[in-house]
Amino acid sequence: MLRRLYDWTLDLAGHRHALLALALVSFVESSVFPIPPDVLIIPMVLAARDKAWKIAFVCTAASVLGGIFGYAIGALLFDQVGSPVLNFYGYTERFDEFRAYYNDWGAWAVFIAGLTPFPYKVITILSGVTGLDLLVFTVASILARGMRFFIVAGLLWYFGEPIRAFIEKRLGFLFVIFVILLVGGFVLVKFVI
Repeated sequence: MLRRLYDWTLDLAGHRHALLALALVSFVESSVFPIPPDVLIIPMVLAARDKAWKIAFVCTAASVLGGIFGYAIGALLFDQVGSPVLNFYGYTERFDEFRAYYNDWGAWAVFIAGLTPFPYKVITILSGVTGLDLLVFTVASILARGMRFFIVAGLLWYFGEPIRAFIEKRLGFLFVIFVILLVGGFVLVKFVI
């Protein structure tokens, strides 16, 4: 079923209303949908490289708005909607452990999930449940989602089709390495120096 959903999402990239489809997928992916918007970004930018920045902007804006919707699910509808979504993705046990420390490190959690392959939707809901400051949540989301989608669009704009395989197979891993180095640097400065 997930493969059919992936293929359906990929087919939207060729639709005449692909930009609207990208916005909708980006919005719902931030709170409940399992397929990331990158599935649409890649073929859309390759088909119209001159629109790369517009595509990245639409994806970022819709994703952040979807993240705020996920935050609202957590804050207002956790028992009815949020808990089943977390159960669906298998994060219920981890959620309970994570909740105790979340607000101290919430901005980092939002940034990391927004940039890496970790399910951003889990963090959006968690942020609402724990009451992370909405401004902190929004700024971290804009920075992380913007970096992620503009880097993908920029690489595709500059290199074209030859970079596609790299993005699909390795870019998520490089984002994880970047975040580890970034957080490690802050930890080093704070606790060692």
